[in-house]
Amino acid sequence: MDSYDDSGYGSVWAFLILAPLFFLFAVAAYIIGSWFLMKIFEKAGVQGKWRAWVPFYNTLIFVKLGDLNPWWLLILWGGTVVLGWVPVLGWLIGLAAFLYSLAAAWRIGLKLQKEAVWLILYFFLAIVWLGINAFDRSRWNTAIPAAPWAGNFLADKTVWAGVPSQVPSGGYPANPATAPGAGGYQPPAGYAAPPAPPAGYTAPPAPPAGYTPPPAPPAAPTTPPPAAAQPPVTPPTEPQTPPAAPQTPPSAPEPPTTEPPAAPDAPETPKQ
Repeated sequence: MDSYDDSGYGSVWAFLILAPLFFLFAVAAYIIGSWFLMKIFEKAGVQGKWRAWVPFYNTLIFVKLGDLNPWWLLILWGGTVVLGWVPVLGWLIGLAAFLYSLAAAWRIGLKLQKEAVWLILYFFLAIVWLGINAFDRSRWNTAIPAAPWAGNFLADKTVWAGVPSQVPSGGYPANPATAPGAGGYQPPAGYAAPPAPPAGYTAPPAPPAGYTPPPAPPAAPTTPPPAAAQPPVTPPTEPQTPPAAPQTPPSAPEPPTTEPPAAPDAPETPKQ
């Protein structure tokens, strides 16, 4: 009897000690998870940070951003609460609710440039998955292929104020979080859109399957050319004495200035 009482008191004391610890852990997990959701909602353009801090409502917005109808998740939650006492059925409904949120995480990851393999991290550590997508440099992009359930009853067709519509069929609308003029990318001043191609222009055909482009030519060597050889420096020499100027040759003799004697007169002829 005493051993039974001791075990009963031990269980009570263990509950009184562990219950506050579990409560504090749950509160801390909720605060951190809501903070991460708030950052993801900001990337998606959701208006109002308070939406990420409302229990259950923040998860419904998360599912809506994942292109799924949020009302089905609410129905699955209700089925888990109502039919949780059924051994197998309650467990299956809870598993379906988790898989529903897993599909929404896959779509949200695609919009944040994450591959499908990231779902493994969400499956085991959803809080870490939320933290990475909340604080990395990825930007929200809805230009992705439509979801496989875009044409059936799982597609999101609800319209909630403050939550951007994620229409998967007929193209994706411009997201106010990434559109110019709403805090997104702004083109530089003076930028003009490229002109449209002229009428009749046909784009070049795509290369055939298996085509391999030719290798690029080798890059030119970047070794700088050798410096030009400097001419040898000749030491200065002493100035040499210029040669003496040649002497002027003697002038030629001047011609005589005496006139030659006049010729004798001819003899006169006698008159008859």
